[in-house]
Amino acid sequence: IQFLEVKAEMIRSWIVSLLDNGIKERTVNRKISSLKSFYRFLIQRGDVIDNPLAQISILKVSKRLPSYVRQVEIDKLISEGYFDDDFKGLRDKCIVFILFSTGIRLSELINVKDSDISNGVVRVLGKRNKERDVPISSNLIKLIDDYLSLRIGIIKENCPFLLVTNKGDKLYEKFVFRTVKHYLGLVTTQKERSPHGLRHTFATLMLNNGADLNAIKELLGHVDLTATQIYTHNSIEKLKSIYKQAHPRSENKK
Repeated sequence: IQFLEVKAEMIRSWIVSLLDNGIKERTVNRKISSLKSFYRFLIQRGDVIDNPLAQISILKVSKRLPSYVRQVEIDKLISEGYFDDDFKGLRDKCIVFILFSTGIRLSELINVKDSDISNGVVRVLGKRNKERDVPISSNLIKLIDDYLSLRIGIIKENCPFLLVTNKGDKLYEKFVFRTVKHYLGLVTTQKERSPHGLRHTFATLMLNNGADLNAIKELLGHVDLTATQIYTHNSIEKLKSIYKQAHPRSENKK
């Protein structure tokens, strides 16, 4: 088919065939965008006059719900001895449970200094250099104290950061990512086995257990509440599940 012969109806049929063959909306949208760019190029060169893509809109893409680790899986990781009691084990445990317990970002975690922890809170420097204080539990404080007692002979004098590598240097992002992926892989089949997945887990479990959405927003360091509201979808899914199990008129009830 020549460029001049392509009609909007043909492109719509092509889009439908892609969707029927299981191609995801995001992938189809990339193809549409490429075609739009191509036809703009052809018009600029004078090869075609009418643009068949002018009537074609980008497909609506359903929002991907943030995935999270279940509470039972986190409890298993805590209680079943997956972490050794040496420096490396306690350091790795701090990495996982600071992320899970506070919801801070990976970049915020590696920049936490000893001096940022006091009076039951950790002070983090977030996006746009905005500081915020996030509460930490007594259990996490004890874990950090146990880790610090083993870090004494490892940390380099010029390194002020809380969490360090085996050589006493500041942690880096790939190190943290690998660590989290390893330990979560021991207890969950969830695809999102990453530091950001633990951030999702923190927010979702807080919401499911009755925390105020505005409070979660402040803890996560979101500028806008709309960024936090995506977690309500996970909470709604949980409510649907509870309804189906418990309500006498649910379709799951005989």
